[in-house]
Amino acid sequence: MNMETKMEGLDASFDIVARQDAADEAIKGLRRDVEEVKGRLEKVSRAASRPVIDGGQSAMGALNGSLSSPMMSAEVKGFVNGYLRQGRETELKSISGAVASDGGYAVPRELDAMIARSLKDISPIRQIAQVVQTGSAGYRKLVTGAGTSSGWVSDAAARPETATPTFHEIAPPTGELYANPAASQAMLDDAGFDLEAWLAEEIATEFARAEGSAFVNGTGVNQPLGFLQTSQSTADDGARTFGSLQYVGSGNASGFDTAPEAKLIDLVHTLKSSHRQGASWVMNSATMASVRKLKTSDGAFLWQPGLIEGQPDRLLGYPIIEAEDMPDIAAGTTPIAFGNFRAGYLIAERSATSILRDPFTNKPFVHFYATKRIGGQVLDSDAIKLLKIEA
Repeated sequence: MNMETKMEGLDASFDIVARQDAADEAIKGLRRDVEEVKGRLEKVSRAASRPVIDGGQSAMGALNGSLSSPMMSAEVKGFVNGYLRQGRETELKSISGAVASDGGYAVPRELDAMIARSLKDISPIRQIAQVVQTGSAGYRKLVTGAGTSSGWVSDAAARPETATPTFHEIAPPTGELYANPAASQAMLDDAGFDLEAWLAEEIATEFARAEGSAFVNGTGVNQPLGFLQTSQSTADDGARTFGSLQYVGSGNASGFDTAPEAKLIDLVHTLKSSHRQGASWVMNSATMASVRKLKTSDGAFLWQPGLIEGQPDRLLGYPIIEAEDMPDIAAGTTPIAFGNFRAGYLIAERSATSILRDPFTNKPFVHFYATKRIGGQVLDSDAIKLLKIEA
């Protein structure tokens, strides 16, 4: 009996010790949880005390530990809700502050990036040309007319002076491109109306339409100089005047001759092999309809449709860019261009888009007058070739 009593006392002692150990572990775990919560709160506090910049993380994002849903930055929110919706002039309009002499207010970088992405998706020539961002209205670049000369000599022979290359200055003509979309005050007061996305789409659509025409047929007076308005010649590379484009005649005064595929092949091989890497065709939809019907002597179509969605159609192995501003097939026109436009055509633009809010001109609509300076010009005339309809 005494033995059983002693064993029960030992079991009770062991239970007390086990419960104490469990309580200690629970307390340690609670302390760890408290420290983790304190760390998260400090992280949120530090994030909330800093302004959110492009690609940054909000305070809520810091708490969640995730960047999967970035929030609109304070700058964009103030610009959209304060200035665009309500017209408050006290809102900050750009990273560097509002500059009155700009004739408007530079939009935040996030909104400007949305416009730039849409422009690249819509404007066909912008997709394939070389685009440079400038901080001023003008842009200049020096290019050489020919490479530096070289020669071979023996070990002890004299080294004669080689010819100095000729330099040419490229200064793309620029102009002020503008768009003036309007929204009713009721739309602006509607909290569910995505003003940021709507405005970016409207501006980009109008800009793309106007600049697409200028890059092809621009006169160079207060607008870019289009590549079809550049002087043309039948002379080969090295024999033409600098800046003029070479063209190949179609062989028929009103359209293609009896062997159009031969002319297209000739056009491809007038381009240097280095430029053929990355070259593409440019034509409008009417010309594409005619070209799609062309066959070789054995009955095979020259046109090669894209096999995957999003993949461009190809002609003689090179992708086709559809640009509606290219002319139709008619006497004296150049309906087809072929070349490496990344090397051949330069687009220079100011990096900032300016927007001026105008609630007075057309009440009850509010106009958003957006402007941007854009220039363009042929950069390397050896990199673009034309097919001209002529006998």
